[in-house]
Amino acid sequence: MRYWPGSPRQQHICAVCRRTHGRVEHELRQLAACAGVMGSDRLAGLLSHRPPAGSLEIPARHELKYFINFGEYAHLSRTLDYVLYRDQNGDEFNEYHIRSLYFDDEYNTAFADKLRGVQDRDKYRIRIYNFSDALIRLERKQKYGDGIAKQSIAISRELCEQLMAADPTGLEKSDQPLLRDVYRQMRTRGLKPAVIVDYVREAYVHPAEHVRITFDKQLRTGLFSQDLFERWLPTVCPLEDNSMILEVKYDNYLPDYIRRLLWSCNAQRSAISKYTLCRRFEPNCEH
Repeated sequence: MRYWPGSPRQQHICAVCRRTHGRVEHELRQLAACAGVMGSDRLAGLLSHRPPAGSLEIPARHELKYFINFGEYAHLSRTLDYVLYRDQNGDEFNEYHIRSLYFDDEYNTAFADKLRGVQDRDKYRIRIYNFSDALIRLERKQKYGDGIAKQSIAISRELCEQLMAADPTGLEKSDQPLLRDVYRQMRTRGLKPAVIVDYVREAYVHPAEHVRITFDKQLRTGLFSQDLFERWLPTVCPLEDNSMILEVKYDNYLPDYIRRLLWSCNAQRSAISKYTLCRRFEPNCEH
């Protein structure tokens, strides 16, 4: 059963979550103190991940990914709906559609680095929501070890189509560091559109440690087309069993009560890349 915002049950849940948030903050302070006194490298690593020298100064987050089946999804989704908040971007079913156009250079570096297990790597993409151009985001996602950082800016439809044509003209004059970075990548490495990635997302959030738990469903690849705004673009599922992807994101520490909820799911953590999965049908991109 789902409870809508404003209902007595939902108000009770929100009050419980606020009290829990306070306990989590107290627990974090205790853990941080223990890490300083005991000199625990492992605990300090859990509480603070910093990017290597030379990377973008963007806050790092943890990102854990799992393949799950429908039964695991149904159980976990129902449980999370009791104790977390629904994403404000979702519809009445707490879902919204995401389409991303990923970029790679002429050497397919992003694709190859993922297959080789390179720890420090970058990906560039343009993302839209619900097939609309009302909000278009250009993003650079960095991975270093277990840390994930994302740089994201809103761009116009006109600029989006310019980037889709792999045209960097004028970007070097932008006051946005990300656009200047894309200019360099296009000029020096031949950065260009690579593949369309489609899926439906169901998301739950909590303010403690900015926890965000998502179920990504109906993963599809646009095969050889990079037309971001073609709603009826022919797509195909790259997963043989049509499974779903569970993602758990948080800043420094995953609150214990949320961690215990996730223990009810028996899925094993996997190094999942939607981008890599969606390029599996290309003859020059062998797994």
